[in-house]
Amino acid sequence: MIYLHKFLPIFLSPIFLIILITAYGLIIGAKRPIIFAIACLYFFSTPLVSDRIFYLIENNIQRSEISEIPKVEAIVVLSGMITYVKSGTYSGNEWGDPDRFFGGIDLFQKGKANQLIFTEGKLPWSKSKIAEGSYLKEKAISFGITQSKILLTEEVENTRDEAKAVSKVLKNYDNNIILVTSAYHMPRAKHLFEQEGFTVFPYPVDFKVSERSLTVMDFFPASSGLDKVSLATRELIGRIYYKVLSWTNFLR
Repeated sequence: MIYLHKFLPIFLSPIFLIILITAYGLIIGAKRPIIFAIACLYFFSTPLVSDRIFYLIENNIQRSEISEIPKVEAIVVLSGMITYVKSGTYSGNEWGDPDRFFGGIDLFQKGKANQLIFTEGKLPWSKSKIAEGSYLKEKAISFGITQSKILLTEEVENTRDEAKAVSKVLKNYDNNIILVTSAYHMPRAKHLFEQEGFTVFPYPVDFKVSERSLTVMDFFPASSGLDKVSLATRELIGRIYYKVLSWTNFLR
């Protein structure tokens, strides 16, 4: 199932659609589809467009000041920050974006919960020797957090797994949690945790669109722009999928 979750959005991503349009133009020997595909490639890869598209994903995501967030039973930090790399003779885990980790650490150190929970994210194709939560636990201990205050879930592969796994960890505890994840991912994650009966206080981090002045560079294509559009597309598909799933379950 995890392969379906990961691969299905690829077939609806801008880059894959551009490839299809280009292939269609080559097959029928027509220039217009190819020109259209090139125009789409340029359009979606410019920061001017990609930032605006991603802004629509993050626009309504607000982060409260830590002082405004109530104390709860647990702070839940979702996986998605660590990658396993290999270069020459070196191989090991490296940070992708540590904002989720440091967001959880800040909340805990300011006394917002009794427990800090890391989810044990690990995909089938990962070569990491340990799941992400175990790696983050070691880092948290190095920041002075007591080992007994850190809980880990069972191994998980996606956000829905994380919500179910956390419910098992906290089955004998209060259901109020602070949820820490990337801003673009928060609406879907919050929905899934609420489906498991949690009262969620969101703490979004890792905002992707920076505030800056418009420059000539915003009109030049960049791979990072295309990556943002693909990420936004995948997230929208995920939101729609779980909304439809919850709606169909309600009708049963």
